[in-house]
Amino acid sequence: MADFRIDDLARAAGTTVRHVRGFQERGLLPPPRMKGRVGFYDDSHLARIHLIARLKDRGYTLASIGEMLSAWERGHNLAELLGLERAVHDPWSDEEPARMTLPQVVRRFYPDIPESELEGRAPADFPQLGQAEELEFIRWTGDGYEVPSPRLFEVGAGLVDAGIELEAVFEIAGRLRGDVDAIARQFVRLTVEHAGLDARLGDRDVREIAELIQRLRPIGMQAVQGLLARSLHAEIQAEFARQIESLGLTPPPADAVDAAEPQPPAAGQ
Repeated sequence: MADFRIDDLARAAGTTVRHVRGFQERGLLPPPRMKGRVGFYDDSHLARIHLIARLKDRGYTLASIGEMLSAWERGHNLAELLGLERAVHDPWSDEEPARMTLPQVVRRFYPDIPESELEGRAPADFPQLGQAEELEFIRWTGDGYEVPSPRLFEVGAGLVDAGIELEAVFEIAGRLRGDVDAIARQFVRLTVEHAGLDARLGDRDVREIAELIQRLRPIGMQAVQGLLARSLHAEIQAEFARQIESLGLTPPPADAVDAAEPQPPAAGQ
C-alpha cells in the first residue's frame, strides 16, 4: 500500500493540497495516519478523492456527497444511495429546455410590437420580461433565453394570443403557482405520512424508498391532471351558465342536452 504525503496525494489525485485539506475539514476524507508530526495517506484516500471528483462531475454538491459517504460508512450500498439521490433530484418532466432569442420571446409576449423595432433592443427595454423570469417562463443567459418548460411558455403565449393582457397572464401564473405548490406539499405530506417515509433512513431499505419515489412520479401527475380536468369541466360549465343568464337566456337542462345528442340505433334496427 502506497504512502503519500499530502502534496504527493494531491498530485496523484490531480487536485490541490487546498482541496485535500478542504475535503478533510468537511469530513469527506478520513484523517491521515500520523508518523510523528507528519501525516501519511494511502490508496484508500486516493480512491476516496477520485470518488468525490466523479460525484462532483455528476452535479452533486459537497454537502450531498458528505451525506452519501456517511450513509455508506454506516453500511448502505453506495450504488443504491446514488439511485435514491437520482430519484429525488431528477426532474419529473420529460421536457427538454429550449433556446430562444430576445426577438423570439418579445414576438410571443408583445405581438403588437413590429419586428422592425426589435433591432438592437435589450431585455431592459421590456421590463415585464423580468416577471417572466421570476415565474420561470424564461431565463436570461447573457446572449439569449433558456426556456425551462416550453409547454409552460406556450401556455403564457397562448393566453396573450387569446387577448389577455401580459400583466394579467403573469398574475394568473403567480396565483396558480402558489396553488400548485400547496397541492404538491399536501400530496407529499400525505404520502410521507401514510407510506412511512418519515421513518429514519437507517430503518428503511434504500432501494425500496427509491422505487416508491419513482412510482409516485406518474401517480402524482395523473392525480393532479385527472382532478384538474374534472374541476375545469365543472367550472367552465358553471361560467358558461352564468354568461348565458347575464344575457337573459336560460341554458337548457342537462337532460335535454343529453336527449338532443344522437343516440346509437337499437339492436336489430
